[in-house]
Amino acid sequence: MTATTAEDEKIVFFFDIDNCLYPRSFKIHDIMAKLIDDYFMEKLELDFDEARILHQQYYRDYGLAIEGLVRHHEIDPIEYNSKVDDALPIADILKPDPVMQKFLKSIDRSKVKLWLFTNAYKTHASRVIKALDIEDQFDGVTYCDYNEPILICKPKPEMFERAMRDAGVTSKDKCYFIDDSFTNIKGAKEFGWKVTIQYLDPLDSTPPNLAGHYEIRKFEEIKKIVPDIFLY
Repeated sequence: MTATTAEDEKIVFFFDIDNCLYPRSFKIHDIMAKLIDDYFMEKLELDFDEARILHQQYYRDYGLAIEGLVRHHEIDPIEYNSKVDDALPIADILKPDPVMQKFLKSIDRSKVKLWLFTNAYKTHASRVIKALDIEDQFDGVTYCDYNEPILICKPKPEMFERAMRDAGVTSKDKCYFIDDSFTNIKGAKEFGWKVTIQYLDPLDSTPPNLAGHYEIRKFEEIKKIVPDIFLY
């Protein structure tokens, strides 16, 4: 029998990317929404109102607009990604955040593995963390693979299973997760992850019910929730 190593015992802290590692006030989501609407208009030959309605319907039904496009219109998701996510002016908008950098560096890496967990494609994840200058703070990334015939994304249980496989963790008790999405945090808690935290932007209203175990408005609040994983 193989002995359990210290690496096997590490907690994996999964971090969402968009509107989580940077604030919603940068309005990247708004720019992306316009690019998606434009894509619907161009590819499906819809007017603006029709495109916006269908975009929102697919987002509600599948969690990703692209999944609806793939399912119902045989759209190439990689081509979509080039016109939407990769067309975002990330480097012009996002800059390194010393507060976030300090927070990430305060986590005890002898106890914790940090892992990115996004519904975007890998190219978008890479561009964002490069712009924020936090590439060296994460051990890996789980993303929605646009090359697959059926797209798997949060909050599907299969996506949480994939994240655990990617990060090399087998126990749900070792899984911590922060995301700005109520639905994703709710899904992670129902899946059985030990610590689930919804990040609320300062401008967000407080949900009537908790999505997961906790909700915060500043990352420093995590130090009160799980103080034993921090160096300072």
